[in-house]
Order: sequence, then C-alpha cells, then structure tokens
Amino acid sequence: MITIDTAQKQDIPALNKLINSAYRGEAAKKGWTTEADLLDGVRTDEDALKVLLETPGAVMLTARNDGKDITGCVYLEKQPDSFYLGMLTVSPLLQAAGIGKQLLYAAEDYVRQQGYHSITMSVISVRNELIAWYQRHGYAATGETKPFPANPAFGIPRQPLEFIIMKKSV
Repeated sequence: MITIDTAQKQDIPALNKLINSAYRGEAAKKGWTTEADLLDGVRTDEDALKVLLETPGAVMLTARNDGKDITGCVYLEKQPDSFYLGMLTVSPLLQAAGIGKQLLYAAEDYVRQQGYHSITMSVISVRNELIAWYQRHGYAATGETKPFPANPAFGIPRQPLEFIIMKKSV
C-alpha cells in the first residue's frame, strides 16, 4: 500500500538519497529512468532540496510504503499559467510497480485542486523511453527546446544534451 503526502524538512536526507539513487551512479542502472549513462555528478543535494521545499507555490509530494519509507517523489512549482512538474522519482528497485503513475496522478489532482489546468515539464531529449511514458499519460511535446544547463550542480553531461518541453491539460 502506497500513501501520498507532502514532503517536510525532515524528509530532505531521505529524498536526497532516493533522488540520487534513481538518477545517477550504478544503483540507478537497476531502474529504467536512469541518467547515469548521460550525466556524471549528483542529481541534487540537501541544500538544493531545502530551497525547493521553501519555494513559495511549490510542493514535493512523496510516496511512502507501509513502513513510511519514501519510495518516490515529485516536485510541483506554480508558474504563471501552469504548474511545472519535475524530479518525478521512484526507487530503482521499485520501478515498474505503478508508483510513478500514482505520483503523476496525485500531481495532476493537486494541480486541479489549486485551480490550474495544465502541467509543463522538461525532459532530456534523448530519453526516448521516458518521453514515451509521459506521452502514454497524455503529455505532448510543445516543440519548444531548452539547452541543458552548463551548471555542474545539474550534472556533467557526457554528450551534448537539451530539454524538450512537454505539456498536458488536466
């Protein structure tokens, strides 16, 4: 049984461990959403997560198992016309068990409850399986692209990367 709730400051160490394990390093390669072959470095750190949790109009939803361990998360931030969705994360050992889908639906419910009607996100353009997953859930590429940040805090690209922007009306 998975429960969805809102992350609190005391969750930051667990969120940091979860997010980095799912996106970077050898542990991430156990799941299908890894960026380990595309980027070196860490995905986030505790200071960055603290900033996200303190951002006005933002929330981090968490998925917790019966033992209350965080098994997944998703970040939402209010923008002028939509919510931005980022950092949808599921433990590499639990991917393909429906937790990501539950988090995505919870994010969409949250956005509707806030009176908004669309979600945007950025996805690394070469992550074809992930883009296809979002498309199966109603997200579509807008045609807009953005360069991958040159800031090592986001990771060190092993190849040239860019983001595509995806959007869904909810």
